Amino acid sequence: MTFMLCNRLQVRQFVTLSFSAGRLIFWPFKTSRSRSVIVRPSIVFRAKDWHFSPISFFVLSSAVWAPLPASAEVVLDGITVTASKEERQALDVSQSVDVVPRKVIEDKNARNINDVVKTLPGVIAVSENGGYDSRLIIRGAGLKARYGVREIMVMRDGVPMTDPDSFTRFDFVDIDDIDSVEVFKGPGSIEAANASGGVISVRSQSVFDASQDYIKLGGGSESSANAALHKTWQAGPDDNFSVQLSRRQSNNNWREHNHFDTTQFSVKQGHFFSDDSTLESELSYQESNLQLPGSLNQDGYEYYKQTGRTLNDPANTGSAWTQSARDSKTLFFNTRYKTDLGNGVSFKPQFYINKWEHFHPVTGFINDSKDNYVVGTDLMFNHRHTLFGLPASQVFGVTVRGDIRDNSKKYTYADTVTIPSGRIINVTSDQKGDLAQVEDANSQLSGAYFQQTFSPAEKWTLEAGLRYDHLNMDISGDEYYAYSYSTGKYVSGGGKYSYKASYDLFAPKASVNYALTDNSRTYFSVSGAQQAPTDSEVSANQSYDQANDLKASTAVQYELGYKLDGSRFSTAVALYQIDLTDEIVSVQDNYVTYYVNAGKTRKRGAEFSVSYRLNASVAVGGNLALQDYEYLQYEDGGNDYSGNKVRFIPEQQYNVFIGYQAKGLQARIEALGFGRYYIDDANTEKYDGYQMVSNLMMGYSLGHHKLQLNVNNVFDMRYAEEVSKDTRGNYSYTPGAPRNFQINYRYKL
Repeated sequence: MTFMLCNRLQVRQFVTLSFSAGRLIFWPFKTSRSRSVIVRPSIVFRAKDWHFSPISFFVLSSAVWAPLPASAEVVLDGITVTASKEERQALDVSQSVDVVPRKVIEDKNARNINDVVKTLPGVIAVSENGGYDSRLIIRGAGLKARYGVREIMVMRDGVPMTDPDSFTRFDFVDIDDIDSVEVFKGPGSIEAANASGGVISVRSQSVFDASQDYIKLGGGSESSANAALHKTWQAGPDDNFSVQLSRRQSNNNWREHNHFDTTQFSVKQGHFFSDDSTLESELSYQESNLQLPGSLNQDGYEYYKQTGRTLNDPANTGSAWTQSARDSKTLFFNTRYKTDLGNGVSFKPQFYINKWEHFHPVTGFINDSKDNYVVGTDLMFNHRHTLFGLPASQVFGVTVRGDIRDNSKKYTYADTVTIPSGRIINVTSDQKGDLAQVEDANSQLSGAYFQQTFSPAEKWTLEAGLRYDHLNMDISGDEYYAYSYSTGKYVSGGGKYSYKASYDLFAPKASVNYALTDNSRTYFSVSGAQQAPTDSEVSANQSYDQANDLKASTAVQYELGYKLDGSRFSTAVALYQIDLTDEIVSVQDNYVTYYVNAGKTRKRGAEFSVSYRLNASVAVGGNLALQDYEYLQYEDGGNDYSGNKVRFIPEQQYNVFIGYQAKGLQARIEALGFGRYYIDDANTEKYDGYQMVSNLMMGYSLGHHKLQLNVNNVFDMRYAEEVSKDTRGNYSYTPGAPRNFQINYRYKL
């Protein structure tokens, strides 16, 4: 915990309190006039002519110098807005939501979002590169994604990073600029549209918080290096500015074709108005390059287990398409305003626009898309009032968003190796060949939301909400060449095409929360959401004249939970059942894939989180998820998998940790485990998973200086993060990274 008092130009003073747990500590300052702005998770008070009383000075001093516990994985009393679009303690949210604060992210020396969330119960995160590629699954949602992140909405400062085709721009998320990450599990969040599986919300550092200014330099194994700078300053009595600059790169030498680098820059501005309204804006730019090695076949996996390295050729991947990559650029602007309209009503409008482009070689084709735009707004109102004589609140508003792709192009590969039949057996570069397709796509998402929270009696809190969204897809293009999976070569395309689809999506929620004590809650919630098909799924159906027949799937979740946030002991327990209907499943027909609503799945699970502070310096804890997911109805390509267990969902997954922090010395070790699971929908074979993959952190702080060592996979275990088997009996392995280390130096400005 740090305390800072600034006096600029002898006009106004700032008192800033920042802390890892995000808990607001009250102190009775006396002031002739005060105004405040709340930021996440820090609280910034702004006042004129501060006067300190002896009592307030004692309370403040005790808070500042109290020993900190070693960091925990999840902060139960962290501030969250994901569940209700208003700042609320996670303890009071009647559904499972995990808040990972900045301190934990720094302790992990997280390289990407996967490193932040993969230890949370019920969350599966897999990366092949260690950069910004990510495969995310929350309570089974996202499992059937062909690529990207499906059924899960990823947001940054309230701006969606996931488009209607499930493509998520993780390249835009600067890991060095994250203040907290919130993970909302299952349907029911009014923060996001078209997301039946959950929300991952990234909150960047506030322009009003100067306590996080720093310079960081680091390097380590696999030719990795990183550097970052964050600086905040006042440009007058009413204006703050901040600059963030980050550079990160790694050759990832243990995997062939696995280089990664990213450069990111942002400028933020914050302004106080005379009526205490605030305006925050950000302009940022990122440029990233990412090579994506293919999954391994059995020979490739055996070679990895023997050597700790992988090869990226057809003999070791089982695929001809070994040049996959994604190079991207993004220019982004976001502005949000907050004002008090009187009578307990606040207004929080937000507007954003970004332009992005990418060069993305994948199976069959090279995507080269330069003119992509996302424009949107969110107009939110918050009405605080009384109902039944107790505090209540309403959150309501409207959203509009447009995703525009103009003149998106696909090319054949120029450099290929073929056999006499013409089948492509290898590609040797990512050089573009002939123009294969030109496409324009326009998706509009407009919606409205309402949520009422009230207490019919002391200790009881009821909540009811509904979000409605309307999605329009309009896609047209001209296909010159297609790739034939049956013959393995390029053939004449289908020519011009166009199609439209629209969906009405509903997401209701009702919950009850009971305060057992001041720091413990029990709750029950029922929530639902509908998930529209992606435009690639709709596109695949055009040849079967089924584009308008594909319905949105529906998820309904029942959750019973308990949360306790004590001074030394904290825990959270969640029991849930999710019923999925009209699931969108793929059907194989002579090497052509199309989609139908033919699936029903029942998911049952239990999640546990616990942390205990043994003393002022030592904390221990862990997370555990138990899962039992079953296909009630699922047919694929004539195969009936009804009654089978869902593949790649482990029977249990866990992590445990112990942390130490005292007199500048800091240490933390964690271990992760992933239980057994079926590797195919037919349930013919199980993979044993992995146990006790351990990560170590050691650090030492002296004044403004901090030196930190992180060692991942301490015991250099050779294991697979994901194993699958297709209907032809071919295996696919995603290897876990071998032991690697990094040393970072941080100077607090």
